[in-house]
Amino acid sequence: MNADLDLRKLRYFAAVADTLSFGRAAEQLHIAQPVLSRQIRALEQELGMQLFVRDTRGTELTDSGRLLLTEARSLLASAAAVRRRVAIAARGEDVFTVGFMPGLTVTDAVRTFRRGAPSVDVRVLRTGWEEQVAVLHDGRADVSYLREPFNSAGIQTVFLHEELRVVMLPTGHPLSGADQVTMEDLSAEVLLQDPAAVPEWSTATPVRRALEGATQRRSRTVEEKLELVAGGAGIAILPLSTARFYRRPDVAFCVITDLAPTAVHIAWEASRFSEHITAFVDAAQSIAAQR
Repeated sequence: MNADLDLRKLRYFAAVADTLSFGRAAEQLHIAQPVLSRQIRALEQELGMQLFVRDTRGTELTDSGRLLLTEARSLLASAAAVRRRVAIAARGEDVFTVGFMPGLTVTDAVRTFRRGAPSVDVRVLRTGWEEQVAVLHDGRADVSYLREPFNSAGIQTVFLHEELRVVMLPTGHPLSGADQVTMEDLSAEVLLQDPAAVPEWSTATPVRRALEGATQRRSRTVEEKLELVAGGAGIAILPLSTARFYRRPDVAFCVITDLAPTAVHIAWEASRFSEHITAFVDAAQSIAAQR
């Protein structure tokens, strides 16, 4: 890359790559479409490569464009993280933010950490499966509690513990009174979440057919999932602690016996080192060992 390649052009490129539409990207960026087109052409000239193919069928990324998109996302996240940390430092604040997935309780680890660093302003940030790692890369969190599966690129992780996975069913469902079920028992059900969060789901052919009809009904948050489950739209597969935390009378859960437990890790960005991170990871491990 040329030395004068700037982050603004990368942001413009990422917007077009994500939408595959110059018009929609221009709207999101609040700039005129001709301006966006000129910026993308300038970026292609600086790099000496074509990033998009535009024809009557629409806009597509080239192989070079797909490669740049991966790098651009990492660079933009790092830039956002730097801006956040510099802004906090400029305000004279000593802030430490802990990300955590639904159902996980970080209170004890936070208390242990605070005893050793009473002047630190410890904040917590609830994450979702899709952003549990992203909050580390873009600086929203200093450490984050992760549930498998997750992309480990660019992060360091420490295993904390495992927990069973359960299926969430509407009360009145034929399986809702069972103590345990198998994946085969669920083969006719519709999964109301990203199947990548439950990789085992798409490996069974009967289950995959149910998945194909669920595309428009997937939900992002636990609350959305449980609302849809209660209404009979499908099922959700969650860690046991999450199911217990979000217990409600119109939804039942039972253990899936042939689904391996999910692992919980604590993670931080690999390129970062700080005494606060080390101290908090030690606290998290200490609490996990007491489980």
